[in-house]
Amino acid sequence: MTLPTREQAQRLMQEAERLNPGPWVRHSWYVAEAACAIAQRHPALEPESAWIMGFLHDIGRRAGKTAMRHTLDGYAFLMEQGFNTAARLCITHVFPIKDLQAVACQWDCSAEEMAFLEAFLAGIEFDLYDRLIQLCDAIALPTGFCLMEKRLMDVALRHGVNDRSIERWQAFLGIQQAFEADLGCSIYMLLPGVVENTFGFESSVLPRVE
Repeated sequence: MTLPTREQAQRLMQEAERLNPGPWVRHSWYVAEAACAIAQRHPALEPESAWIMGFLHDIGRRAGKTAMRHTLDGYAFLMEQGFNTAARLCITHVFPIKDLQAVACQWDCSAEEMAFLEAFLAGIEFDLYDRLIQLCDAIALPTGFCLMEKRLMDVALRHGVNDRSIERWQAFLGIQQAFEADLGCSIYMLLPGVVENTFGFESSVLPRVE
């Protein structure tokens, strides 16, 4: 793997936040934390690598307020830094379905850039880390971990839906089910604060059930 260290990744993100501050930075931190927690239990994943990939998946947002272009901007930036493995995740994290048209919002790339992305996807097979970051991206809000359904609705309310939305949601749920089969438990058992962040209140105020 060609990844930065955690310290290098943090410096890259600090620079990115200065360039384009916003809630995407906290979202990235929660994606990293979720990826690490799941990887700690998964026999085929390395937790520190998972954390770094999750933390940098949206680094393309350093370039400014864009739509799907952030995938290509992140890939190009991390490739320039020599971090090829991390660069790959900047693209693959938005594709639970390997299809340029099955994404949540609009492409704002040139025809040549779209051709590159199409060829890139055609030339790879998604591995466990690709699927892990896709999963963690779908369970992390800037405020913390949440049920996948809440995160998917959050994206739909901000970007709208299209004729591939249901297929896309089903793909995310399928990724979750596959990981849970490997883990032998719900992913939510590994993540603190899911109830509070999903439903918007502290668990301490829940009524007791006798």
